[in-house]
Amino acid sequence: MSLSHNRGIIEDFGRWREFTAGMWAWIFHKFTGWVLIGYLFTHIAVLSTGTIGPGAYTETIQSLESLVIVRVLEVGLLAVAVFHILNGVRLLMIDLGVGLDAQDKSFYASLILTGVIAVASVPTFLEGAF
Repeated sequence: MSLSHNRGIIEDFGRWREFTAGMWAWIFHKFTGWVLIGYLFTHIAVLSTGTIGPGAYTETIQSLESLVIVRVLEVGLLAVAVFHILNGVRLLMIDLGVGLDAQDKSFYASLILTGVIAVASVPTFLEGAF
C-alpha cells in the first residue's frame, strides 16, 4: 500500500534543494527530449520551404543564418543534443549493470563533457556572424 501525502493546494517548489543527481539527470533528460522534439517540428517547417519553389529554401537558410540569435540557438541545440546522447548512453550502461555505483559521477561527467563541447563549438557557430 502506498502512502499519500497531502501537499495542500499549492505544491512546495522549495523541495528542489532535496533532489539528488539522479533526479536532476532525469529532469534534464526529459527537458532535452522535449526540446529536441520541438526542434524537429521547426526543422520540418524550414525544410518544407523547399516545396515552395526553387531558391526558397536557400533564401530561408541564408536569412536564418544571418541572425546572430539563430547561431546562438544552434550552440544551444548542440548542447541539448550532446547532453541527451551522453545521458542516454549513461542510462544504457546503468541498465546493463555497468557503473551502478558511479551514477552521480557519470552524470557530472556528462554535464562537464557537454559544457566543454558546447564551449568549443562557439567559434565555429559564430564564425562570420559579426
